[in-house]
Amino acid sequence: MLGEDHSLYAEFPKLTATINSLVESDESFKKDAALYHELDIAIRGLELDGSPISDSDMHQKKHDRAVLKDSLYQRLLEAQK
Repeated sequence: MLGEDHSLYAEFPKLTATINSLVESDESFKKDAALYHELDIAIRGLELDGSPISDSDMHQKKHDRAVLKDSLYQRLLEAQK
C-alpha cells in the first residue's frame, strides 16, 4: 500500500523498549536507525507524490531500506539475549 508507515516502531511494535534502549546506548544503531527513518520518510513521500523518480531508483531505495531493516532487526534480537 502506498505511503504505508514502515518505521521501526510500526514494524517491530513488541521491540519498542529495545529500540529505545539501543538508540540511547549504541551510537552505530542510532545512526543506522536514523538512516532507516530518513529512507522510510523519503520513500513514503515519493509514493504519495506519484513516485517522481525512476522505477530503478525507487527499487534501490526500497532495497536499501529492507537491507537496513534486516540488519537493525538482527541487532535488536541480539540485544534481547
